[in-house]
Amino acid sequence: MNILVIDAQGGGIGKQLISEIKKEFSDTPDVRICAVGTNSVATTAMLKAGADEAATGENPVVVAAARADVIVGPIGIVIADSMLGEITPRMAVAVAQSNARRILIPFNQCNNTVIGISGMNMNVMVRSAVEEIKKYLS
Repeated sequence: MNILVIDAQGGGIGKQLISEIKKEFSDTPDVRICAVGTNSVATTAMLKAGADEAATGENPVVVAAARADVIVGPIGIVIADSMLGEITPRMAVAVAQSNARRILIPFNQCNNTVIGISGMNMNVMVRSAVEEIKKYLS
């Protein structure tokens, strides 16, 4: 099972996701985590969290999205020009058109507002994303 985690900016959400996924699936050797950051800071943060492999930039998002079974990250990864422009139209299309199961964390940033998430903290949303991965894999 190939889980792709995509993040931008500082990679904080991706780092949290990878840490939690690693904890949840530590006894499952066939679960591999590929991290792709839109910049080297995000990629480095996700590598430090325990990603099995990592890359940076637009083309790695496109290639990894085509190979993934599950894609997880902030909702901005499917919105062109989101995350302060770090998500290119090509990246957003690759994620949106992938055959992978997409698990998106709602995040009110960069002129995108997701209604109904006020009051939810990031730890709860990350844990919910990991639980969704767990349901999908079983």
